[in-house]
Amino acid sequence: MPGRALNPAPMPAIAALYGGLVGLLLLVLAAGVSRHRRALRVGLGDGGDARLARAIRVHGNAVEWAVPAILLLLIAELTRASPLLLHACGIALIAGRVLHAIGLSRTSGSSAGRLVGTALSWIALATLALWNVWAFARLALR
Repeated sequence: MPGRALNPAPMPAIAALYGGLVGLLLLVLAAGVSRHRRALRVGLGDGGDARLARAIRVHGNAVEWAVPAILLLLIAELTRASPLLLHACGIALIAGRVLHAIGLSRTSGSSAGRLVGTALSWIALATLALWNVWAFARLALR
């Protein structure tokens, strides 16, 4: 609103922590893809190898879910979500992505790791999305 000054947003230290952890997880998963590619001498695609295809999918799935979640975490922190909420969502996201990666790395079928990992990731994403919609309403309707 005109004339009403808002305090500057806090520095996003919590989002920095979980963004860094996601980055490290993505590097570990990418190394797995590279290791398979080097062993099979496959430069592009999966070369018809099921293990390489699964490693590519494990990495891709982590990117697909973790990047939007980190963006939502960052926005939530900048709109002053509580540190407890941010850490709970960050921990759920990291644990979920690690469990999912382990489960999917072992089998392309269903597994406890995939089930629990997916659930944790969805809970974190939904919580952050709802917080951000609520934050918009709270800030825009002042």
